[in-house]
Amino acid sequence: MRFSISIPQLDATGFDGAGLRSYLARAEELGFEGGWVLEQIVGKAPLLAPLELLAYSAACTERLRLGVAVLVSSLHDPLQLAAAVTAVDRLSHGRLDVGVAPGGGFRQFSAFGVDKATFVRHFTEGLQLMKAAWSDEPRVTFHGRFRQVDDLPIQPKPVQRPHPPIWFGGQAPKALARAVRHGDAFLGAGSSTTANFAEAVKTVRHELDEQGKDPAQFAIGKRVYLMVDDDAGRARERVLAGLRRIYGTMPGVEDVPVSGTPDDVAVGLREVIDAGAQMILLNPVGDDVAQDRKQMERLAAEVIPQLV
Repeated sequence: MRFSISIPQLDATGFDGAGLRSYLARAEELGFEGGWVLEQIVGKAPLLAPLELLAYSAACTERLRLGVAVLVSSLHDPLQLAAAVTAVDRLSHGRLDVGVAPGGGFRQFSAFGVDKATFVRHFTEGLQLMKAAWSDEPRVTFHGRFRQVDDLPIQPKPVQRPHPPIWFGGQAPKALARAVRHGDAFLGAGSSTTANFAEAVKTVRHELDEQGKDPAQFAIGKRVYLMVDDDAGRARERVLAGLRRIYGTMPGVEDVPVSGTPDDVAVGLREVIDAGAQMILLNPVGDDVAQDRKQMERLAAEVIPQLV
């Protein structure tokens, strides 16, 4: 099993640079594989933009892989996003993981100039164009429905070849088939339950078989929102408060987190492992960097040893 940790993104009262640098250094000391952020361009939560925060994190770390899950890339210009991804991969000397998804029908597509009727095709074509931009070809030609690119010079290229690992989100069978077809890994959303994740894993494994791809070369992980507290009731209150900061009153969000005593949290995470996770992205939802740091320490000392 591999364990990653979330990188605090909340900026409600001012950016705590010293606290974040200490948090990242400690994550490396504790042996976490990666540190991950998420994207929420439109929302009430004051979350720092993901790739910019990962660029900052790259300068604060030496070993920690840096991931974002997921970029709703249908809302981005493909060439500009490809350049930003390349920059972070180079700044981190090849430590970037990139999660992508087209986004659901509830997204504010019109705010980004994207037609809701064609956002999936917009997403797929955009990913193909990004891969072309990352390729070894010094000049790129690409003719699609939404983009016409003729012999454009695109430099530099990412350190990781042919590009940083691409993790897909998604839940619907078509989305999971697309993940296997175009991606390198699948990351179950933190906003999905363990039961839903288990069903998604079954579909992913079926698609790997159908598409003739090696399961050993396709990683499966899940983000898990959680809170550790010696008082299980208080842990539940704290984790729900944290989720409301991120998702507001989204229906069903109260069913997704793991919380309680260290033993309770270990049981919940064991269920995620049994459902098929090879990597768990542990995501405390504290009020600030200091609270998330305390959670990270407890997870490393009292929970993860029960799972390895």
